[in-house]
Amino acid sequence: MVMPTRSRELKFLVVEDLKLVRDMLVEACQRNWPDAEVMGATSGQEALEIAQDLQPDIILLDLCLPDGEGLDFTTKFRECCQRTKIIALTAHTDEFTIHRASHLRINGFVDKNEQPIEVLQEAVESVLDGRQYLSNTARRVREEIRFDPMSFSKVLSDREISLLSLLGQGLSNDEIAQRVGLAPTTVKLHRNKIMMRIGVHSTPQLMRYAIAKGFVHMNSPGMMAHSA
Repeated sequence: MVMPTRSRELKFLVVEDLKLVRDMLVEACQRNWPDAEVMGATSGQEALEIAQDLQPDIILLDLCLPDGEGLDFTTKFRECCQRTKIIALTAHTDEFTIHRASHLRINGFVDKNEQPIEVLQEAVESVLDGRQYLSNTARRVREEIRFDPMSFSKVLSDREISLLSLLGQGLSNDEIAQRVGLAPTTVKLHRNKIMMRIGVHSTPQLMRYAIAKGFVHMNSPGMMAHSA
């Protein structure tokens, strides 16, 4: 493959807490773009501090970080690095992740489960040329959301969507109320409306729905703490 010519040296920021994966990504960037400046970060907060000074062209962002979900940091990245393109790297290609990535204007989406390291060059060149890059699975899930009249994005309000990850962990109304600053009765009202709109009739069914759609992942800290 002929390497595209860039008018200036590219700057990459690789945000990945697993050293083996981070080193592989850094090496791939250096191999494909020999003149690039490549830096790594192990957490979202560290990445923000580096990004302010580096002003990267590309952020390769793992969506599961030790200090939060990668998508939670994207707004701050946009604030400090307005021209930066963000490519998400994740093993979770579910409806909620794709929904959030779309609303946050993520430029690329690479699926760790189905795609090899070699796809990185295609993803980076695509977003640098102003095109969005989506893995095949991400594209399929996006189309399913688009054509499903009962998709949560169409039947639930923004507030209900934001509460579903907590409801899906099996937390009580009182526990959720303390976390989000609502009255327990208000949380109960939201719970009942959500269950009615998505067609479930019990807390176990609600939890299964949240897991299936990606609002909750079984290995997330919240789920592990709740099941302990």
